[in-house]
Formats: sequence, structure tokens, C-alpha cells
Amino acid sequence: MMQTPDAEALYRALHDHVRGMLADDADPAQPSWAIAGIYSGGAWIAERLAADLNLPHHGVINVAFHRDDYAKKGLHSQAQPTTLPFPVQDARILLIDDVLATGRTIRAAVNELFDYGRPARVALATLVDRGDRELPIAADFAGSSQQLPRDARLVLARDGEGAATRFSFTIEPSASTAA
Repeated sequence: MMQTPDAEALYRALHDHVRGMLADDADPAQPSWAIAGIYSGGAWIAERLAADLNLPHHGVINVAFHRDDYAKKGLHSQAQPTTLPFPVQDARILLIDDVLATGRTIRAAVNELFDYGRPARVALATLVDRGDRELPIAADFAGSSQQLPRDARLVLARDGEGAATRFSFTIEPSASTAA
């Protein structure tokens, strides 16, 4: 049986990493970091980070239009539009996602960011890196590495909102293998 990662412990590690990154950000010549989460799990994490770290805002990135499988999947019925309450041009942006696997979602998120401007730097942080990369993309920070069979998905769930949010993971069959 596969071990389900402790999402709360991984969030605490991510929180500590981001807090340290922001504290080390003492160069007045550089803009401070902006945080943007990929809809939906990454957006939940970014929302909680913003609340826990008393950040003025966070962004939400919808990758739907930049996905390479858009023609097959279309738009998710509950997808929210991209909301970036900060300028992207020349910004340092910490991109947050819950699970990094093939790298295709991250590629789509970076494409979406560039629709809003050219960031000075984009860093990637994720709770879990499950491998299975199809593109040359790596996280600058990953709370954990977790190997899963290709026919399994690691799904983040949340309970609550803002600083009161609590995260958990479940392992589910991939949509292509579910009956």
C-alpha cells in the first residue's frame, strides 16, 4: 500500500521555506517576491501562505487555455480566471502548485504569466514532486518526493479558508484508469 504524504507537514515545510526566502529578500534594487498559485490546489496553498505570512495579496493562475490537452479536456466547469493583483513585468514570482508530475501544468502556468508581462524571475515551489517528468522542469523547493504508479493521482483536499485552511492528500485512480 502506498504511503499518503502528510499535507500539513509539507505545508509547514513550504511555509518555513517561503518565510526564509522573504526574510532573505533584502536587496532594495530587486522587487519583493509575489506569490501566485495554480488553480486549484496551488491557489489554496498560496491563499493560506498569504494569510499566514501577512502578505498583502496572492495571485491565482488558471492554466486552462495554455494546456496542451485543451482541445480534449476543454474548460473545467469551476475554473476561475487568472487574477494577478500585482504587476508581472520585471517581478520575481513564486509559483505554487500542490503536486509536480509531468511538468506540463507548470509550462502552461509560465505561458499564462507571460501573457501578463515578462517576469524577472519565476521560482517554483510544490508540496510534492512525484517525478514522471515529461518536460525539463524542476521545483526550486519541494516538500517531498513521492513515487506513485502512473495510474494513480495524488489529490489535495482542503478544509476551511485562509489561515484556517487544513490540507490533506488522498491517492486516487487516474481519470484515464477509473471505471
